[in-house]
Amino acid sequence: MRLLHLTPYYAPAYPFGGVVRAVEGMARTLSTRGHEVTILTTDALSPHRRYTGPMDEECDGVRVIRVPNLLARSALNLSTPRGLSRVARHALQTADLLHVHEFRTVENLIVTPLAERLGMPVVLSPHGTLTLETGRRAVKALWDRLFSAGVARRIDTVIGLTASEAAEAQALWRRLGASRTAFAVVPNGVDAGIFDALPDGRAFRERFGLGDAVVCLFLGRLHPRKGPHLLAEAFQRAAPEHARLVIAGPDEGALALVQPFVDRRVVVTGYLGPEARLEALAAADVFALPATGEGLSIALLEAFGAGLPAIISPGCNLPEAVEAGAAIETPPQVEPLAGALQLLLTDETRRTAMGAAARRLARERFTWEAVAVGLEQVYEAALARQSG
Repeated sequence: MRLLHLTPYYAPAYPFGGVVRAVEGMARTLSTRGHEVTILTTDALSPHRRYTGPMDEECDGVRVIRVPNLLARSALNLSTPRGLSRVARHALQTADLLHVHEFRTVENLIVTPLAERLGMPVVLSPHGTLTLETGRRAVKALWDRLFSAGVARRIDTVIGLTASEAAEAQALWRRLGASRTAFAVVPNGVDAGIFDALPDGRAFRERFGLGDAVVCLFLGRLHPRKGPHLLAEAFQRAAPEHARLVIAGPDEGALALVQPFVDRRVVVTGYLGPEARLEALAAADVFALPATGEGLSIALLEAFGAGLPAIISPGCNLPEAVEAGAAIETPPQVEPLAGALQLLLTDETRRTAMGAAARRLARERFTWEAVAVGLEQVYEAALARQSG
């Protein structure tokens, strides 16, 4: 199968966002399964950073084509691609199916009409961005009034990361008057093999002065909706003296909320690269993500792969982790979080049992191989509908 993936930004081995890492995992695994995979993207990485490598290259068996932006990334987090229509026309000629990532993008406005004219099925992965609760509420509402109905009617299948996201998509599509779209659920995944040989966590512990403390890890973008400040406050209220909290990730507005709780027991590391992320997971004893409006966190799935018990919120959309005994679910509020922290940080036996359950869950349900099988089923169904 010849697959064209359209995404606003992409850079292998630069895990600055879950969407990028998800597209990388999908594309690489589909390629190893014999599909011809091309990624069409832009050179934007952030509002102030551009990709400086080749504009057309092969990465792990996947062709990556980039177009330049007028701006690295606009204040509204939208691309400004130059020449995308011309490049997309050529790329679509050698594809069987278009898979677009995120819904409200300039790229979709340009490329999905071209696919429609060719009679090509279009599959969408929103990656948890449909809800207005994930930010830019006013911009999303205006975008929906102006553009979303037309794009939605061109989508053959929407792939939710979870059943709740698929249901959310169905409700939005009804409001937009797009009645012929199908809906499916395919989760994010992890590369289970990397957890067979995690790096030694002792170097990470030494670097950040953690000693032999019991460590709770938050790993992700420091955005208020992910709740690092709530976790820091809860930790200060309830964690035992010998415990430490590590908050790792680039700041996106929540660092100032975390700072009042930073002391010798609460460590803020900033952004961690790929190897340092694995070191952090190896050094940790508990993972916590008290988020709202989450799609399906790859960082959380990686924590499960590393055998870490987790404290999660309903917004993580992962009730099966609770059912499997891998996580404690609590509202993203200080008092419930404090109770969950106190419970896990003081009970090694519970942590060990939950960690084993977490590892099993990741390997049985959330590998990229399993994700690729699910995607293939969606693609085949979409192509069958198009030909029928």
